[in-house]
Amino acid sequence: MSVATRRLSIPQARRVAIAAQGLLDARPAPFEATTRHLQRVVDRVGVVQIDSVNVLTRSHYLPFFSRLGPYDTALLDRARDRAPRRLVEYWAHEASLIPPGTWPLLDFRMRGAAADQAWGGMRRILAERPDWVDAVQAEVERRGPLTSRECERALSHDRPRESGHWGWNWSEVKQALEYLFWAGRISSVGRTASFERRYAALEVTAPPGLRESWSNRPGAAADAARDVELVRIAARSHGVGTERCLADYFRMPRARTRTAVETLVGQGELVPVTVPGWQPAWLHAAARVPRAVHAEALLSPFDSLVWQRERILALWDFHYRLEIYTPAHRRVHGYYVLPFLFGDRLVARCDLKADRAAGVLRCHQVTWEGGARAASADARDALGRNLESMARWLGLGSVEVGRVG
Repeated sequence: MSVATRRLSIPQARRVAIAAQGLLDARPAPFEATTRHLQRVVDRVGVVQIDSVNVLTRSHYLPFFSRLGPYDTALLDRARDRAPRRLVEYWAHEASLIPPGTWPLLDFRMRGAAADQAWGGMRRILAERPDWVDAVQAEVERRGPLTSRECERALSHDRPRESGHWGWNWSEVKQALEYLFWAGRISSVGRTASFERRYAALEVTAPPGLRESWSNRPGAAADAARDVELVRIAARSHGVGTERCLADYFRMPRARTRTAVETLVGQGELVPVTVPGWQPAWLHAAARVPRAVHAEALLSPFDSLVWQRERILALWDFHYRLEIYTPAHRRVHGYYVLPFLFGDRLVARCDLKADRAAGVLRCHQVTWEGGARAASADARDALGRNLESMARWLGLGSVEVGRVG
């Protein structure tokens, strides 16, 4: 049975995407957000990327600020670190926070750890010393939660190095831990203040209802069902997206994504759409198609709205690249650059730094799309409000803006 294709304009597709990401939801008063508000964001976006850069704040805090305004980040820490956990860490998009129920859906990635899909150091240690990997797992299960350094110290006590033995050091412990984490044989109960992952036994983090299914990993039919659920989450969080968008959300293989899309189209959950100048796309059947939207948000470089670069170029005509690893003299927009969403457009980029010693939120550079003269007074005022709100949230006393272009 053929499914009729719907037409969306570029502005309609933008509005669908903004609504699906929760950027139109009502915000609580500053610092009055509750765990329920944070859960609403998690339900909207499905996955929150983690990154170690701390020039402004850790990136996983920012998507909640963008959707809720100033809130107590301890709420998010508790959701990740304390039972019953609302969030667990795993390699979803990249290193990410996901609901516990999403974790088993990524079984294809866990199995891939033993099939040469993990990176070099993990493959090497598994191939050369599988017994050592087992010993590290046993240590985590016996003594955890442990950071990699704590695990190394525990192993040096429990398993002293023997003369002529293969040997080990901190990096080898870390490689074993990362393999075990990737393979789903251990988990994490959060991060230390210095951003070290705290490894723990699965039984510490896996919700009771998932433990039985976790130990029984059926075959192709179950894999297909997991793929469908991952694409369902991605499609709901996108509102509208191409096959590439839907695959990228959880870094799924394209062929498996395509099969899952076909299933969801057949079930009526996805509707084929055409959007001028964009690849064939699918609209989630429950997605809102607002007549108009007005959103204001500074977006993390790792916000799920801007992950897929071809998508934001097609829908927003916004060419966005991270310049963190670009030499300073070659940067165009700055080091840690946050897009600014105003109305339904990405209208500016802000290179931000939290100068904690001086108590200042430094906006080294603002780059307006089309140039500073193209920025409306309303957009400039809104950006000022959002910078001041961010400064208050970060406990900084003032905002200083440098170059504007």
